[in-house]
Amino acid sequence: MADRLSLDHIDILQTLGTGTYGRVRLAYMRDRNQFIALKILKKLEIIRHKQVDHVISEHSILQMINHPFLVNLLGFTQDNRYLYFALEYVPGGELFSYLRNLGKIDNVQTRFYAAQMTLMFEYLHSLNIVYRDLKPENLLIAPDGYLKLTDFGFSKVVEGRTYTLCGTPEYFAPEILLNKGHGKPVDWWTLGIIIYEMLAGIDPFNDEDPMVVYQKILKGKIKFPRGFDKGAKSLVKHLLVADLTKRYGNMRGGVNDIKNHKWFASIDWYKLRQREIEMPYRPFVHSPDDTSNFSNYPDSATQTSSISPRDDPFLEW
Repeated sequence: MADRLSLDHIDILQTLGTGTYGRVRLAYMRDRNQFIALKILKKLEIIRHKQVDHVISEHSILQMINHPFLVNLLGFTQDNRYLYFALEYVPGGELFSYLRNLGKIDNVQTRFYAAQMTLMFEYLHSLNIVYRDLKPENLLIAPDGYLKLTDFGFSKVVEGRTYTLCGTPEYFAPEILLNKGHGKPVDWWTLGIIIYEMLAGIDPFNDEDPMVVYQKILKGKIKFPRGFDKGAKSLVKHLLVADLTKRYGNMRGGVNDIKNHKWFASIDWYKLRQREIEMPYRPFVHSPDDTSNFSNYPDSATQTSSISPRDDPFLEW
């Protein structure tokens, strides 16, 4: 269980990322001599966008999880205006930025990253947690080159099916678009999307018009660029299957159908889980508070503004 935070012991520093409901800032916990990522969410915005259940779910899931490839919750607190999640700071930046800078990632490195995502989902699904929002923006690169999954805002404990429409359009599984109810198989679909995206430099159903994206997803026709690795192509085809009875990860063999696929033949799953394999890329990090791998954001002028007594949407936890 994460500790209750005391803001009196925290120095809030520069912004690492922004979102609809707040921002993530680098912070320093003086009492622990530790740099953290402090997720600061505006209560009014959460209530206005009817996201209270999602935020409560995120908090409870962060308290449940403990895995080397998932960002850890270190503490939580709130005041009249904001919720504060103290999270492990991962200074290597987002996989999104790394992928955009390179254009695409080679087969060996993509395989290591995809194997880590497979272990992330294997663990989360063992707790009946469906993640629902895998994308390069939500994967951080640690100094040793391993990935850390962050942002559990769309995650949910689901034993059967759920019907909430959430996620990112290019990564939606067909069953989400068809409102048939969805569960753990949506995560395996997104794994297929991100493997394709890392190797091709673009997602398989890409279009500027979201409606065209949805049509492409439902048609399910995937064009692979020349030079796309044959083993990766085979696995992607087994993951991007609309028929849930035929989608890898959701068949009788479960996650082992994925882990035993020929593309992963060179992966030592135990050593990977123990972080004993040297990663092909390690980000340059010169200090524990290095933010050079993140984009620069202007500081929020509203962060310190006052709130009137009647605008006090206190969320109870």
